[in-house]
Amino acid sequence: MTGQLAILAGAGALPVEVLQARPDSVLVGFHGVANAFAGVESGIETFRFEKLGELFSYLKEKSTSHVVFAGSMARPPLDPAQFDTVMRGLAPRLVAAMQGGDDSLLRLVIDIFQEQGFGVLGAHEILPDITAFAGHLAGAEPSERALLDAVRAADIVSALSPVDVGQGAVVENGVCLGIETVQGTDVMLAMVAQTLPKLRARSGGVLIKAAKRGQDLRVDMPAIGPDTIAAVSAAGLAGIVIEAKRVIILEREKTLQAVENAGLFLISQVL
Repeated sequence: MTGQLAILAGAGALPVEVLQARPDSVLVGFHGVANAFAGVESGIETFRFEKLGELFSYLKEKSTSHVVFAGSMARPPLDPAQFDTVMRGLAPRLVAAMQGGDDSLLRLVIDIFQEQGFGVLGAHEILPDITAFAGHLAGAEPSERALLDAVRAADIVSALSPVDVGQGAVVENGVCLGIETVQGTDVMLAMVAQTLPKLRARSGGVLIKAAKRGQDLRVDMPAIGPDTIAAVSAAGLAGIVIEAKRVIILEREKTLQAVENAGLFLISQVL
């Protein structure tokens, strides 16, 4: 890779991990999107989504050749009155893409940055150890019941891929207790925790995290981290299955230790 890398930072630990690997990177944030660099002497520059022309000009001034989207970003509310010339030209395409799921919108975002001359990298291309090969990663061995639940949950996530809904599901004793939607994994797990006891088998249950079929993994690759482990434990589940090489493990050592401490299991499988 020639030229400068720019980290387009969202919420969570991932932007920090990417910066640790590439400390010479240009840091970019967005108005209305929390990031770990806010209030820190990091040199981060913040832009409005409505003024992408200013962002593109800044990146070119910094001799940026590639960008990486790191961290979570919710769909922003946009104020058309503040659109710059570039954004006005892109608006019809963006509005059309926003009628679909996240994947269709993010594919368009990748296209837009590439049209401006920037290569788009995935965080896993900069941090190859941030995903996991197939195998047992931490905690106890899953029961046969848990493995059957994992198969059912994986089937559910796969079936939802064509309609671009989510990247996770919870199954307990063959019953689906939750499907991840735009609200995210934590909200799904909180809902599972509040499920009436009479509706649960209390056999443990399993969270599956997997990429959508055909998903461009350069953006919005599914992820788990310490907060996920805490939410899985609070939901009374037995463990987590992630898709091998297609799910990010944030703060890896801390996450694996949290699995051990909570008495859960974490395995990675080819799904």
